[in-house]
Amino acid sequence: MKSQDQSSTVVHLLGHLAILRKYMVQIILMLAVVFLCLLPFAQTLYQVFAQPLLQALPANSQMIATDITATFTAPFKLTLFIAFLICLPFLLWHIWRFIAPALYLQEKKLTIALSSSSLVLFYLGISFSRYIVLPSVLYFFMHIAPDAVLPMTDISSYLSFCLKLFFTFGLCFEIPVLIIVLLLSKLVTLEQLMHKRKFIIVGCFFVSMFITPPDLLSMLLLAVPMWGLFELGLLAGKFIPHQIEHSALSSD
Repeated sequence: MKSQDQSSTVVHLLGHLAILRKYMVQIILMLAVVFLCLLPFAQTLYQVFAQPLLQALPANSQMIATDITATFTAPFKLTLFIAFLICLPFLLWHIWRFIAPALYLQEKKLTIALSSSSLVLFYLGISFSRYIVLPSVLYFFMHIAPDAVLPMTDISSYLSFCLKLFFTFGLCFEIPVLIIVLLLSKLVTLEQLMHKRKFIIVGCFFVSMFITPPDLLSMLLLAVPMWGLFELGLLAGKFIPHQIEHSALSSD
């Protein structure tokens, strides 16, 4: 009997792994197709991407490439990053298809809500860093340069700086989702978070000091939104548990 149960478990596990492999192949193919479609426009995409820096540079300055391969690799990496952003909903959809059969109806609703919110917040974080933070930071750094120094930024360094900034803000904008997950998993309570609010706010400024460029403006542009997102997470935390309890009572 035990051997039959073990065989059934192995077959069941192999079936799940086969489904996972199928979804992974589809995700990779989707990413490859989008990337190949964007690749002919890689140089144009990088020119658009470089506009904030070009506008901040002095009139007699320009971008440079210190590596002979940088003129190819920088647009290539940027195109791959854009393809990833385009395919991100497709990736989450496949993850949802894989885990959905194991979830109850209420868990499915909650997972959809959290996944959708996480995706929107990630895009909002990247947009905020691109259109608000990046121009301000570049303007600040370009205009504090000594008069004897002519700023000329390497295209690979600029890309690395921007991608780090985008991912930092994209992940930090996930704070409301993180708070809801912590509350639902009962690792913390709403009362504990509210009681330690002042320490968490100080922590937002402390963390932003280390993960942003070394200037006060960048730190404030990250710390203040983190604080606001924390408050938004607390507000959502007051509402969502009641919704879950109400839905569970209704289903009963």
